[in-house]
Amino acid sequence: MEPFITHTGVAAALLRSNIDTDAIIPSREMKTVSKTGLAGGLFAGWRYVQAREPDPNFVLNRVNQRGSSILLAGLNFGCGSSREHAVWALKEYGIRALIAPSFGAIFAGNCVRNGLLPVVLPEAQVNALAASVAADPQGRKLSVDLQRCVVNDAAGKAYPFEIAASQREMLLKGLDPIALTLASSATIDAFQAADRQARPWIYGN
Repeated sequence: MEPFITHTGVAAALLRSNIDTDAIIPSREMKTVSKTGLAGGLFAGWRYVQAREPDPNFVLNRVNQRGSSILLAGLNFGCGSSREHAVWALKEYGIRALIAPSFGAIFAGNCVRNGLLPVVLPEAQVNALAASVAADPQGRKLSVDLQRCVVNDAAGKAYPFEIAASQREMLLKGLDPIALTLASSATIDAFQAADRQARPWIYGN
């Protein structure tokens, strides 16, 4: 998994509240069980009009928002179904960080496990960042620094955020849950060796 240390990119604002995982990627778009081939279905219900033509009014289709890698969102982003495809679709599209006042709990966990940073900021600060982005016709960039836990707008104004230490470590080191477990392999091996001595019958000896 690619580590997340710092990222600077074009930001797009989709400030609707309660955007659920079925809106992020409708079930009809989930035609694979792999992590690839899903970007085209991202926000499909809003992103396209008839005959799957891009809707020019949808934020990710606007000229100055194309290639956005930071998404500003509303309250409770990623609520609803626990489908991990929602995170896979966002990541494959190119989103590296999400900034919202709150996230669905399972969705936020899926983000961390897939290298996508969910940043929680007060709603007023998210709105201020969205206004900053909207003011630039060329596509305003934001910077997210996970080492310092701060978001910076194009003018240099800083917005500090908090994230659980374990999640921060996973993202900074690029560790998925399996890799995180393997990082403790020496401790696991030592436990098993001691346990074999204490309870040999468990291991069929």
